[in-house]
Amino acid sequence: MSFVDAASPALPPHADAPAQPLHARAPAPGGIDAIRGQLDLILPLRHAGTRSVRIAYEVVGPADAPAVFVAGGISAHRHVAANDVFPEQGWANDLVRAGRTLDPARCRIVAFDYVGADGRIDAPIDTADQADAVAALLDALRIDVLRAFIGYSYGALVGLQFAIRHPHRLHKLVAVSGAHRAHPYAAAWRALQRKAVALGQLQCADVQGLSLARQFAMLSYRTPEEFEERFDAAPEVVNGRVRVAAEDYLDAAGAQFVARTPVNAWLRLSESIDLHRVDPAQVRVPTLVVAVEGDRLVPLSDSVALVEALGRPGQLRVLRSAYGHDAFLKETDRIDGILAGALRTTGETA
Repeated sequence: MSFVDAASPALPPHADAPAQPLHARAPAPGGIDAIRGQLDLILPLRHAGTRSVRIAYEVVGPADAPAVFVAGGISAHRHVAANDVFPEQGWANDLVRAGRTLDPARCRIVAFDYVGADGRIDAPIDTADQADAVAALLDALRIDVLRAFIGYSYGALVGLQFAIRHPHRLHKLVAVSGAHRAHPYAAAWRALQRKAVALGQLQCADVQGLSLARQFAMLSYRTPEEFEERFDAAPEVVNGRVRVAAEDYLDAAGAQFVARTPVNAWLRLSESIDLHRVDPAQVRVPTLVVAVEGDRLVPLSDSVALVEALGRPGQLRVLRSAYGHDAFLKETDRIDGILAGALRTTGETA
């Protein structure tokens, strides 16, 4: 059992910029090794010139285990799941735990906070920038090749860029609910969300604008079928105003989001989704595309088009779920089954 502290030489500086001291705690006996750290980089951004950026990351699992990079939506972060060292709930807690395909006793799980997630960059951020930051982080961690890059939503877009820009560092890409472009309908939806934030800023109500944008987003993440099942109740008149059944849920989602998300970070990462566009023919890495029927942000037709353009490296799995775009967070047993097949090596059986 081992862990890295500020005095350890195990993680060398990156060639372009020094790594910040790592902050870590040793796990309890018999637990899973986990470290957190920060890395300062000089990173050429595709639309904003060369910038100094700070990457916050977390690594969980044995140092000699196959490395898997896990990336989620724009509100995801480096803490994927609770572990012995950092016990707080992660954004994908049910997908990374003992007995799952991503069991941190058998995989080395690597994740980071996206470039721009701290709100310090007020400039366009491209998914290519994120992919290059991942490569720089792997350099600092001395990870030459990933067994897999597993990307959900925005993370799938970053994974496609990583497969194109750094193919020699990746055995397998799993892209869930993400495609080679932003669908025009989804882009228009996000543009309206950003206008809600802008209106809030004009009224010196940044937080209220962001909360409203998040509530709009929740409607695009889920489906009419789910809302019909959960919120099919008569409206109420409260203080002379009509209030529908879903409003408490939406208000809570907005409040939770603004408590942890800088306004500028959300704006720039939202834009980053719409900037995304890659040529699937440039992907040479074996890629599994996972689509959800009823996903209003990444329609099945786009996933099919992506796989057709990928050619031989591409495969498609389709889920039917009332959770729409958020199925990867809700249908964890089914997603785990798909990951088990995708990451199984030659000669292994289920």
